[in-house]
Amino acid sequence: MTELASLPAWAALPMALLLILGGIVVFTGALGLMRLRSFYQRIHGPAITISLGTGCVLLASMLCFSVLRTRPVLHELLITAFILLTAPVVSMLIMRAAVYRDLRGGKRASGVDAGDVYHHPDEG
Repeated sequence: MTELASLPAWAALPMALLLILGGIVVFTGALGLMRLRSFYQRIHGPAITISLGTGCVLLASMLCFSVLRTRPVLHELLITAFILLTAPVVSMLIMRAAVYRDLRGGKRASGVDAGDVYHHPDEG
């Protein structure tokens, strides 16, 4: 904890703001996950906010450790790139699996048949 006490104010203020912003964004995504009704609405909360919230926390970490070590600490950029590349793909695959599951189960109330975009092969 003694290292954080020696953090200069010019670095502590942006780091604190990034952490607060990241926390607010992640909390908003969690609230959306909890409050929205259907699976298709719920997936948007975490899918959209995970990238921005995690990015803010990782930028704050990069700033903090760069100042404390007096050299650029850039390995958080690799973590950020990995999350930015994988989070949207995983969300899309989860949504497509849910659409396929609903079509196989014959659920028409979920809204997956809008515009006949997803046509079940067993239907004429």
